[in-house]
Amino acid sequence: MWGSRIGSLEEVREVYGRLRESIRRVIVGKDRVVELCLISLFAGGHVLLTDIPGVGKTTLAKAISSSIAAEFSRIQFTPDLLPSDITGTSIYDPREASFKWLPGPVFAPVLLADEINRATPRTQSALLEAMAENQVTVENETRALPEPFFVVATQNPHQFHGTYPLPEGQLDRFMVATTMGYPDRQAELGIVRAQVERRPLEEIEPVVEIREVAMAREMVRHVQVHEEVLSYAVALSEATRNHPAVSLGVSPRGSIALVRAAQARAATHGRDFVGPEDVKELAPDILPHRLSARGGTSGATAKSVVEEVLKSVPAPA
Repeated sequence: MWGSRIGSLEEVREVYGRLRESIRRVIVGKDRVVELCLISLFAGGHVLLTDIPGVGKTTLAKAISSSIAAEFSRIQFTPDLLPSDITGTSIYDPREASFKWLPGPVFAPVLLADEINRATPRTQSALLEAMAENQVTVENETRALPEPFFVVATQNPHQFHGTYPLPEGQLDRFMVATTMGYPDRQAELGIVRAQVERRPLEEIEPVVEIREVAMAREMVRHVQVHEEVLSYAVALSEATRNHPAVSLGVSPRGSIALVRAAQARAATHGRDFVGPEDVKELAPDILPHRLSARGGTSGATAKSVVEEVLKSVPAPA
């Protein structure tokens, strides 16, 4: 029943299923991307979608927010956007003869940061504290953000005009970084047909309460991670640091993100323990954006490095 209390991992899987089916009504043929977003939501992380315009990044973020009975904010990042436009500011109220705090759009459980790399680095950094610590500090006062707090950010490829590459410190705050990609022919036919006949996004109604998401996050944290699986996740990160084609390897924060996401994946599959397959399945979308490949004559990319690491590091039985 909608709004029921979560008391078991089976109910976590049921909440996950409701969200997934709701989003799939709008996002056709991109089940893995939908799964990654929901895993990040349940694991307490944030998502970065990098792709060309028009493939559904913003639509996906809206579908997630529309499926949850919670306040939703959208920030359209532009070169003239200021940090205070995100976090909020104090304005003087002449009637009260005092300053009044006006919270910014970041004070919402679900936040869409659209085209985040079109803003300057100074403005981008306004999200760092929010994403890492669920709080913002403005005018020497720290204010807590809603719990849960979930960011879906989109960005255009770096070769596009008017973009500012996200610094490594900010990329590391995203649990998952993935792409939508072009749909296949049949999926695109379905998308175009649906948009001609109606607007599927407008038909989505909340299927999950925000407190259910919070409870699911709590349950995910209790999923067991045995020492062998924990060592496997750390070994993958360590292998990226020792790879000859890497100038900056995955940090311990990356290892933590990988394990937490694996806990969420296990929970959404109804398991109370993390298996090596959970870690291996998620590594290609959690590790690459956290490392820098030297490139050069080897032609190595962050993605290819992680693929090599997954083949070279043995998974526990």
